[in-house]
Amino acid sequence: MIEIRFRYPDPRRRLAAVKLAHELRDRLPHALVRNGRAWELITPAPDAARFEYQFELVARDGSSSWVLDPENPRTASGPWGDKSVWEAPGYAPPAWLGEAPEPPPAEPVTIASRILKADLPALTWTHPEATERSPMLVVHDGPEYAEHSALLEYLATLPPVRATLIAPVDRNETYSASARYARALAEEILPRLPPAPARVGVGASLGALALFHAHRRHPDSFDALFLQSGSFFRRAESYERWFPRYERIARFVGSVHRNRPERAIPVVLTCGTVEENLAANRALEQSLRARGYDARLHEIRDGHNWVAWRDSFDPHLRRLLQRI
Repeated sequence: MIEIRFRYPDPRRRLAAVKLAHELRDRLPHALVRNGRAWELITPAPDAARFEYQFELVARDGSSSWVLDPENPRTASGPWGDKSVWEAPGYAPPAWLGEAPEPPPAEPVTIASRILKADLPALTWTHPEATERSPMLVVHDGPEYAEHSALLEYLATLPPVRATLIAPVDRNETYSASARYARALAEEILPRLPPAPARVGVGASLGALALFHAHRRHPDSFDALFLQSGSFFRRAESYERWFPRYERIARFVGSVHRNRPERAIPVVLTCGTVEENLAANRALEQSLRARGYDARLHEIRDGHNWVAWRDSFDPHLRRLLQRI
């Protein structure tokens, strides 16, 4: 059994508590215990290849702040700042990460939407050998994928593809099964992209949900989907009921489980084994298969984070492109 020891120094005893902030729920304790001039926690390692965490420092006035582990040099970046990382013995980043050639730079563009009354920032990227016959990847949260998941480095290892990396506008609203956003995507955004023999949607979390929702409302919008840790909320789970658009998402997902699609396309799903929404992703795969989709779920021993999504690109995205 592997044990992990967490320690946070508090030589002047200024803190009322120190907590381990993570997404593993009951798989890993949260509370550190004062031991002399430091706070400590010794615990068995969870069943995960890696996980990300911070220390929550609780001051005597009740206020909190979140910091990295000062005794752990491993970190991972994200849109809301860096986190410390624990890696199990034997974990290694994907081999392509060290072998990938330097990708060509992406070009910033703006996509205007009358329906959304907004301009969407985006990046366009083209493999050096790509032509007008190369597939087009349409990536939600695209700039974040490029920055935190090395997406462009991975795409450079694939047969020639093109990609449009779209940033969201009011993400929690537009990516949460919004009919307005689905219409803008199908009627304004996609038609403004260069023609391609196949369009593949790539997204994570709410971004994955939004792509799948657009596919169901506008069946010709995509020819395949690569959906990572999709937020396919069901009323069977209560963990996201606080989310403002929970009911809208749950209604949509419920309709997917009841109804056959106008067009079934290849769908790859990936999800972390320690994620709260793993059960919803498993249920969606089974439901899609029963309704004529070529749907495949791949589980990875990690959580809901950008490195987990990076680590599950290969070989699953490559194989999806081969299938179409």
